[in-house]
Amino acid sequence: MEATANLNGQQNLQERKLGRTVLRTYRTTIDIDDAVPNENQPRLGPKEDAELQRQIEANDGLFEPLLLEPHPDLPGKYRIVDGDRRWTNSKVLVEQHGKEQYRKLPAEVTDRTLTEDERIRAWIYIHRQRKEWDAKEKEMVACRLVSILGRASAANILGITVRELDKLVDIFELSEQIKNQVREPGASITWAREIKNLNKQLLTPPVFKAIVRKIKNQQITNSKEVRKLRKILRDPVAKEEFLREEGTIEGAMERVAPSEGKQDSNGLGHDIASLVESVKRYPWTTLESLRGDPEVLKRIDDAEKVLKDLKHILAR
Repeated sequence: MEATANLNGQQNLQERKLGRTVLRTYRTTIDIDDAVPNENQPRLGPKEDAELQRQIEANDGLFEPLLLEPHPDLPGKYRIVDGDRRWTNSKVLVEQHGKEQYRKLPAEVTDRTLTEDERIRAWIYIHRQRKEWDAKEKEMVACRLVSILGRASAANILGITVRELDKLVDIFELSEQIKNQVREPGASITWAREIKNLNKQLLTPPVFKAIVRKIKNQQITNSKEVRKLRKILRDPVAKEEFLREEGTIEGAMERVAPSEGKQDSNGLGHDIASLVESVKRYPWTTLESLRGDPEVLKRIDDAEKVLKDLKHILAR
């Protein structure tokens, strides 16, 4: 709808509170060519989205107005504060598909050009209310804000410590590094979060390299499996098994020393369980050195005979 004018010819302004930022805005419609993207847009990555284009068509236009400000350098134009993806995909429908009915866009316009701080705070407040924020945006935005404002200002705007900011940036950079190694690139942020939650002393360069390689080779198929490394990496034998070229999470977990007090403290069952756990925990390098050893093979045969006889007796 067109902006409403009062008796003095001024737009009817309303206050819009976005956290600590209070904007005075009015509603109007604009031509798609009168909006200009913000070059310091906090969101990174491609903005064209076929699903969003279908939603625009299904709703017969934009459901949520763009948030705009008067452009400081282009008279009669507006800079996008929030709604860059909606504007981009409306533009695709108009320019690439000839659907002129989407040329006029609903908009909420501020009464003045905002400061950099106000613009970013408003955008962040709006996006924190949306489900996408938990999916990936908080890490992505943290990384982007550091490049625009520096660490201290970025942390201040996000309302977190510099240390917390650095962790978000590390997670985002790691997710970008491994996104082509996982089956669903969009899930790379989940993988990155799990990896970065490992103890820094345990996440040595060889361990990190092994994790990325095993994700790529699908030896680790679920980000939740990364959590098991918290136990595996604290056990030298289990860690050695994991670092092996063919080592798996499951195989490494079998070599983690059992916690004290979790098994019966006496009896035949406990002794057999202890024997099995002891055998499982032998490092693969030791087993390789014993391959074909006749003395070891003879003792395994003897042990196998004893266990078979024992099973026969107890099964009666």
